[in-house]
Amino acid sequence: MQVPAYVEYEKATSVDHAIALLARFGPEARILAGGHSLIPMMKLRLAQPETLIDINGLSELSYITVTDGELRIGALTRHAQLLDQPAVGELFAILHDAEKVIADPIVRNWGTIGGSLCQADPSEDLSAAFAALQASMVIQGPDGRRTVPARDFHTGPYETVVAPAELLTEVRLAIRPGGGSAYEKVGRRVGDWPVGAAGAAIWLVDGTIAEAGIGLTAVGARHFAAAEAEEFLRGAPAGEASFVRAGEIAAEHCDPHSDQRGPADYKRHLAQELTVRALRRARQRAAQPSAPHRVAGRRA
Repeated sequence: MQVPAYVEYEKATSVDHAIALLARFGPEARILAGGHSLIPMMKLRLAQPETLIDINGLSELSYITVTDGELRIGALTRHAQLLDQPAVGELFAILHDAEKVIADPIVRNWGTIGGSLCQADPSEDLSAAFAALQASMVIQGPDGRRTVPARDFHTGPYETVVAPAELLTEVRLAIRPGGGSAYEKVGRRVGDWPVGAAGAAIWLVDGTIAEAGIGLTAVGARHFAAAEAEEFLRGAPAGEASFVRAGEIAAEHCDPHSDQRGPADYKRHLAQELTVRALRRARQRAAQPSAPHRVAGRRA
């Protein structure tokens, strides 16, 4: 039987209390949100925190709202809540695309957005989606709040810019007209980590790509993004030739490794092909008229 090492347990009653506990117990403390990644790692002794700080009772971090021209997602929002909110799909279809292929209903019902991002797994789906959307992460600590671009949030495999006494509290996405987005994934089985996946977001003006974002996961892309392909797309016509070339550039600049999920050459091929597919769907959605959106607001 796999049993975690001995660990102390604390239950936070507020965000400030959670931060105080993190400061008190130091770098060997870990936040417990959904726990679907952390607990298995503890059972395998790949993670051995001295203290778990449970934040599951912090309803103040569970919400989806539109405020000041931004979609704001609380870090404790469950995957299922994000998937169930129609306005999220209307504004950023890529998020619903990604959530539909993350794990299974049990994990989506309890796993959290912030927990997935802070786990910083190199194959994590939402990290690529938020990179494509050029999201911002709000981090709170003893000295107040700071905002970090999604592409600066992850510093390496299983590492983020969140300091030992800090907490990710919110993800923000700017709402802009003329946009469309999509996520494409290939996995070995339903709900598995991807062999390769790509997300795309584009904003059109008179058939020209005014802005573009491409997120890649499981293929060794720096900061989960294909910055060179994005640069090529800006100002380019939103057509097949542009998408194919962007896919080639994305593949050229990723660094996949062979593992149990597949050989490096196959993953590079996926980076190219899935980028093209995501761009095609993003263009189709960008061309559709926008529907009015309503967000239910705070959700416990």
